[in-house]
Amino acid sequence: MSAPHRLDRGHTDDLMSFLAASPTPYHAVANAAERLEKAGFRQVSETDAWEGSSGGKYVLRGGAIIAWYVPENAAPHTPYRIVGAHTDSPNLRVKPLPDSGAHGWRQVAVEIYGGPLMNSWLDRDLGLAGRLTLRDGSTRLVNVDRPLLRVPQLAIHLDRAVSSDGLKLDKQRHLQPIWGLGDDVRDGDLIAFLEEELGLGAGEVTGWDLMTHSVEAPAYLGRDNELVAGPRMDNLLSVHAGVAALAAVSSGDLPYIPVLAAFDHEENGSQSDTGADGPLLGGVLERSVFTRGGSYEDRARAFAGTVCLSSDTGHAVHPNYAERHDPTHHPRVNGGPILKVNVNNRYATDGSGRAVWAAACEKAGVPFQSFVSNNSMPCGTTIGPITAARHGIKTVDIGVAILSMHSVRELCGADDPHLLANALVAFLEG
Repeated sequence: MSAPHRLDRGHTDDLMSFLAASPTPYHAVANAAERLEKAGFRQVSETDAWEGSSGGKYVLRGGAIIAWYVPENAAPHTPYRIVGAHTDSPNLRVKPLPDSGAHGWRQVAVEIYGGPLMNSWLDRDLGLAGRLTLRDGSTRLVNVDRPLLRVPQLAIHLDRAVSSDGLKLDKQRHLQPIWGLGDDVRDGDLIAFLEEELGLGAGEVTGWDLMTHSVEAPAYLGRDNELVAGPRMDNLLSVHAGVAALAAVSSGDLPYIPVLAAFDHEENGSQSDTGADGPLLGGVLERSVFTRGGSYEDRARAFAGTVCLSSDTGHAVHPNYAERHDPTHHPRVNGGPILKVNVNNRYATDGSGRAVWAAACEKAGVPFQSFVSNNSMPCGTTIGPITAARHGIKTVDIGVAILSMHSVRELCGADDPHLLANALVAFLEG
């Protein structure tokens, strides 16, 4: 039997590299910025005065990036076409006093970030990565991308009912990883280890934002390599597609100003200075209007004509739990990206937004599917409703259907990332 037709996997190969190189939101935006720089974009500082020239620009703030391309023909009231996404994923994050241990084991104290599938973090080889703040106020990225920590599961001999009654994990007691042996646990050991990793002097690090990650590499899976397994697809898959799409359209005349807005802290509510519920996006868009000679009236006109695609992963139908899905909406992997709908505004999509998305997919030659939650199951949410409410911008929720969402290792179709990127290109072009 011959293998089925497959799309060019170059995009998916690149996605896998992006996932592996981006264990934290800080690494993700640094890698996104590097790719945009190669496409001709240039970083602008929020503390500098901006000038209204055309071309590609981006702002970095913590684990967020806003990037936009101003065509030469853009007027101050030219509307925006925005691809929105988020850079954070559920994981285990290091506490302010990280050094702990008991009974001859050295451990790292961690806090649960977001809503991870906690069992997926057990018995995994974990690395440690994040951002270090130095005594002089500068920051350094760190990535110990090798087996360093492990959250060991209790042997079945000591919990005979686990297979029949289910695994029950206490977030405080059962998820603290080990990273060595010894009874002489000393405050500062973990940070001293990281200072040595980076060749820094003792005591140079005075602040840290650190988190664990699985060191297992992304990989193709399945008889015909039609699936991809990997970490942080929710939602670096969308960030990667948005970067690729923005780079692809950043030349020539366009009827809109294309934008990528990748926020941090979606997994815990988006309420931060780098989250979708913060002022970052609105401030950047307004400054872009005003530096091109625009007025408040131009700003209002630009926002009124703007559309945002909130791109986040969604749920593919699970073959072992099909009853958990809506009986008439069963998105399949490699069936194309999904349009997400919820009439209670957990997603921002309405009928006119659907028409915008359908037009982009038709232009790109990309099939799409519809997702709606089972009425008996609570529906998740995204940055979509937040963006729509905060900025008065028409917003449509879309994404790629995956399995094992919020696991340390998620699963998608190998063709869907490329299909999403193609649809985003068509949307940004207008």
